[in-house]
Amino acid sequence: MRILGIDPGFAITGYSVIDYVGNKFNLITAGAIETKAKTPFPYRLSRIYDDLNEIINEYKPEVMSIEELFFNNNIKTGINVAQARGIVLLAAYQHQIPIYEYTPLQVKQAVVGYGRAEKKQVQKMVQSILKVDKIPKLDDITDSMAIGICYAHSAKFSEPL
Repeated sequence: MRILGIDPGFAITGYSVIDYVGNKFNLITAGAIETKAKTPFPYRLSRIYDDLNEIINEYKPEVMSIEELFFNNNIKTGINVAQARGIVLLAAYQHQIPIYEYTPLQVKQAVVGYGRAEKKQVQKMVQSILKVDKIPKLDDITDSMAIGICYAHSAKFSEPL
């Protein structure tokens, strides 16, 4: 099973492509789609869409695992993240990729075994599960890996969007 893990955002969208076969994980690639702050918002969305389509076309994931939108105090930021998330969902839908979404609590539970785990605990478990030498600098990339792992551990209990 080839999983595309996505941590959506409009400044940084973290992504990872993970193969999960016979209870073994293999990280194929991981990175971030970054857009600059002063760039017009429609261009930022277009960049996310175009880059994600390239990733999908190159790596041909079978499913997408994405973090469910979590609103904090800043409504404007939340709305912009929701728009970026919509672009990500559209790209997956157009490629006929089933989409699964998970809350941060579900991701932590699937990766660490505890839904209130600290970020460092999640990072260490991602590093261990995927057997990577070091954690990426951007949390968004590591989060996308955790979201992909969550799908692998939760798929039989999940329904696509």
